[in-house]
Amino acid sequence: MTNDPDLASLAALITEPARAAMLAHLLDGRGWTATELGRAANVGASTASAHLRKLVDGRLIRVTPSGRHRYFRLADGEVARMLEHFAYFSTPRRPRTPGETRASGALRRCRLCYDHVAGEIGVALAQAMVRNGWIVDAEPWFRVTPAGASALAALGIAAADGRACMDWSERRPHVAGALGAEIARAALTSDWVRREKASRALWVTPAGEEVLRVAFGVERFENAG
Repeated sequence: MTNDPDLASLAALITEPARAAMLAHLLDGRGWTATELGRAANVGASTASAHLRKLVDGRLIRVTPSGRHRYFRLADGEVARMLEHFAYFSTPRRPRTPGETRASGALRRCRLCYDHVAGEIGVALAQAMVRNGWIVDAEPWFRVTPAGASALAALGIAAADGRACMDWSERRPHVAGALGAEIARAALTSDWVRREKASRALWVTPAGEEVLRVAFGVERFENAG
């Protein structure tokens, strides 16, 4: 008999294919209905409800009633971090159709990792800010410098230390934590990036291309096509 945490039960909860698809869909930080999550997992309404009940009971997601609907979200940022780490150690899945290839390319290019920007653009931003002297890589943290605080304030981004989050597709860290959330907030509210309607991919707008190139010094910003 052991008092160790029940890792097997947690792993089983996450790795069931339909639940894994739902959790991946929730990694964009938004709330989704059972119908939407069932569609993302390609299961019927009753099956989706059963899976969501298990995820709620397992404290991986939470549900918020709003009018006639109930919206499901990840329980918190710690769950998102665990899922990203899980993805990092997972074997990449080969796209089977042209549509899957485009969707995979969009996710790898730029996506939301719960509340911060990830993918090629997220990693490029982290590298550019280190190169500019805006942040210092003090693993596992990114510390904002005085010069960085001024530069970020000019872009409408509140200075706050960030946390290094290993990017599963780039295999290098992007900026998470308070600074990562601030960058994502500014990018969305300033229309530098736009959300993909049915996924967590982000598309860089022309205004965002300008900010990435001129303000941050990021050159590789083209959208996946």
